[in-house]
Amino acid sequence: MQIQDKPPFDTPFEWIGGEAKVHALTERFYDLMDLEPAYAALRAVHGPSLDNARQRLFWFLCGWLGGPQHYTERFGHPMLRARHLPFPIGIKERDQWLACMDQAMHETGVPEDLRTRLAQSFFQTADWMRNKGG
Repeated sequence: MQIQDKPPFDTPFEWIGGEAKVHALTERFYDLMDLEPAYAALRAVHGPSLDNARQRLFWFLCGWLGGPQHYTERFGHPMLRARHLPFPIGIKERDQWLACMDQAMHETGVPEDLRTRLAQSFFQTADWMRNKGG
């Protein structure tokens, strides 16, 4: 890596703007999921209330981005795939999750360079979470 390629912050958590920005991102992500018909299949997987999911994703993202480990302090290792096995996740749900998160990142002002890096990581994780065909 060239010195000019080094991100301007030590962690993505700092780069995104800390807890307030992670919270805004999480809130917008779930608001979009609730509002946009394009995310209907993704929304259907979540059940009637998004409150629990909102809180847990916020906690998880804080730690995953290099900030406070709120999620692991409460629940231990995230074990993402195991925790998501009860929910049918296919290509449609994966793609809707990624599109919804990308829209939320754009709308909450996540810097473009960081957004690109996060989108790559989100894709790898979301694709690994798939547990059904199609």
